[in-house]
This record gives sequence, structure tokens and C-alpha cells, in this order.
Amino acid sequence: PILTPSGHQITLEDVAAVRMTAGPTMLKSENGRLTSWVYIDARNKDMLSMVHDLDTAVRTQVQLPPGVSVSFVGQYEMLERANARLQLMIPATVLIIFILLYMEFKSARESLLIMCCLPFSLIGGVWFMYLQDYSLSVAAGVGFIALAGLAAEFGVIMLIYLKHAVAEKAAQIKAGGEKELDEALFEGAVLRVRPKAMTVITTVAGLLPIFWRAGTGSEIMTRIAAPMFGGMVSAALLSMFILPAAYKLLLRAQQEKKVD
Repeated sequence: PILTPSGHQITLEDVAAVRMTAGPTMLKSENGRLTSWVYIDARNKDMLSMVHDLDTAVRTQVQLPPGVSVSFVGQYEMLERANARLQLMIPATVLIIFILLYMEFKSARESLLIMCCLPFSLIGGVWFMYLQDYSLSVAAGVGFIALAGLAAEFGVIMLIYLKHAVAEKAAQIKAGGEKELDEALFEGAVLRVRPKAMTVITTVAGLLPIFWRAGTGSEIMTRIAAPMFGGMVSAALLSMFILPAAYKLLLRAQQEKKVD
């Protein structure tokens, strides 16, 4: 009962119509608008593809009432923000690597030589991701950035050894020709086989336990480690076999330019 100003008591049914109806347990709002949430768990499919398919289905198959809109939030929204950051970080990383290479060699051609080899050194990481059935994610992107740094380091050390070997036999190469150049490049590359093999083995051995553990955070760690685990082999093979051949082509181009 409610007490009126005049002192008389009235019941609620005299001033309002009371009835039981089915409705939401609570009202939710977002940016001043009423919202309703539908929770989706992505399984056996990457989140970006799933959201793209859902958005396409909603736009083509669902007729939304006036004033009603659909948006995707949650992990997808965080993934979009992370991808936006990666779009800035990846070019910045490549630029920093090139600047450091140029500071080391004082040559744009030699710096570009290593930079052009970097994509091929990442092949092992891509294949290992494919064999493990991992989707490209922010964690995998971080792993590829780390792999690019290691591959650049491999290339720098190999190129330094090659340059020293060529410089030591500069007189013989000038008098002899291509055969002496091949021998110098071979000796410079061979000197890096043992330390490079040790680096690859220790790095792979250090990453291997990550794939054996399961629990909180293991999914993120495996996605970060996967590109580095697979890419170490391809980066080492590239620096030992492809880089000496590419450096030989660069030297021959420089010699032909001097002759012209």
C-alpha cells in the first residue's frame, strides 16, 4: 500500500497495471544505446575469417530493423588493434635492420643484399607453421620479427667472413680470376659452418621444451616460438649457400661496372 498526501491508503493495482512478462535479466548499454550480446567461440578456424564470414552472412541474409546495428567486439577487437600496431612495427623493424646494416658495411648494395635474402630465410618458419596447423596471429608475427633479426645477424656475420676471405686473396683473385674468387668464398663460408651449426642447435634445443608443455600461456608461447624454430634451419642454410653465391654476383657486377 502507498500513503497519499491526504492520508488515505491505496493499493498498487489502483495506480498501475502489474503483470509478469518474459524479458532480459538485466539491461545492457554501450555508448548510450541498448545492446544485446551473442557470445561466439571460434573453433577450428581463425578469428578473422570467422568474423568476416559472420559479417557477410548478417549483411546479406539478415534484415535488421531500423535503428539496429551489429558490431563485433571482444578478442576480435583486440586483434584488430594489435594488427594495426604490427602494421607499424614490421616496417619500422625492417627500416631499423637496414640502418644497422648500413652502419656496419657502409654500403647500400651489401645492406640490400642481406635485406633481399631475409624473406627467403623466413621460409622455414612459414612451413613449420603450416605443418603445425597454426594460423597467422599476433604472437606468430612477433616470432617472425624475432626470426628476421636472427636471420639478419646470420647474414651479417657470413658477409663479414666472406669479405675478409676475399680481401686476403685480393691479389690472387685479380691475377687469376673466377676460380680464385670461388676458392676465397668457399673458405670464408666454411669457417662459419661450425659456429653456425652450434648456434642453430642451441637455439632449437632451447625452443623445443616450449612445444612439450601445456597450460596457461602455452598457446601464445608456441605461436611465438614456431617461426623461430622452423626458420633457424632455413636461415642457416640460406646464409651458408645462397648468400655466398649472391655476394659473388654482386662482386662480378661491381667489377663489370669498373671495366665499363
